Amino acid sequence: MATVYLPTQLREAAGGNTQFELPGSTVRELVSALAAQHPGIEDRLIDDNELARGLAVSIDGSVAPLGLLAKVKLTSEVHFLPAIGGG
Repeated sequence: MATVYLPTQLREAAGGNTQFELPGSTVRELVSALAAQHPGIEDRLIDDNELARGLAVSIDGSVAPLGLLAKVKLTSEVHFLPAIGGG
């Protein structure tokens, strides 16, 4: 199973946890597995079938431009991160 890490601002929605072992072969499947354990968190991670505004996802140390469609391996580390913007 992939290891999923959530930012601390989502800890409350995830039952106080920020790390999970979840099944799935895409980021979308991981979110669905997490939502099965913590109803309501999906609304914080997904908006209109895309990664929620203000979030980025990193898989094995690389930002995943495909977002929810990005593939993950059983050994992957997936981090949901607050997006960093500049100006």
